[in-house]
This record gives sequence, structure tokens and C-alpha cells, in this order.
Amino acid sequence: MVLGVSTFRIREAAELLGVSDDTVRRWADAGRLPTATEAGRRVVDGVDLARFAEELASGVERPAPRNVVAESARNRFTGLVTRVVKDTVMAQVEIQAGPHRLVSLMSREAADELQLEPGVIAVASIKATNVVVEVPEQRPTRTA
Repeated sequence: MVLGVSTFRIREAAELLGVSDDTVRRWADAGRLPTATEAGRRVVDGVDLARFAEELASGVERPAPRNVVAESARNRFTGLVTRVVKDTVMAQVEIQAGPHRLVSLMSREAADELQLEPGVIAVASIKATNVVVEVPEQRPTRTA
């Protein structure tokens, strides 16, 4: 391990990982987390700590999502995904729900996880805190 600019004491590493100091020491003693000695104290290189944190997170079992039985959003449009444009960070997803064309901007990661592509059925759930209302030009009324 080559120590980089940022190193963390065992206590700091434990706080960042959300575990006890003793747990970090056990991982280090078992060879799971490389450490070094700096000024007489055991430290963890920041790059090694970041890599280890990702490994820990990938092994965590998350509960399976349950079916939604109620929600606060009132506007739900079921339709077909008609277009997906992705770059390295973001995705633009277009859904045609009857006469309504809906466009959503989301992270590319979210679009990939949802496997969104043209032809997939999707539900656009809309909860807006700001709604703009416009009044169209009125035609003159006829008088008899």
C-alpha cells in the first residue's frame, strides 16, 4: 500500500463505514482492509477505504421492493417508451401515454436499472410542487 495524501485513523474509518473501531481492526487483522503505520498510529489509505466501502455496500442484501398499494402522486400515466437518449451521466426518456407525450430526465444509472428502451411499457408518476397555468388567447365573442 502506498500512502496517499488522505489517510484515516481507525476511528475515522469506522465512522465513515458505520461500524465500530473494533470491527475495522478485525477487518485489518484479517487482511481484508490494508493498513499502515503513520506517526505510531494505524491508518487506512483513502483510496483503499473507498474501495473497501464499495465492496461492503455491494454485499449488503437489500429487502426486495414491495408492490405499491398507495402513494401521494395523483397523476399516473401508463404508456410506451418511445425514445431514450443517454450520455455518460443523464438520460432523457420519452413516454407516449395516449395523447400525452411525457419527458423525464433521470440519471443514466436509473434508466439502465429500469431497462428503459423504446417499446417498454412504463408508468410516469407525476407529483409537481409547481404547476404553471396559462390562459390561451380568447376569440372575440359574437353578439347577436
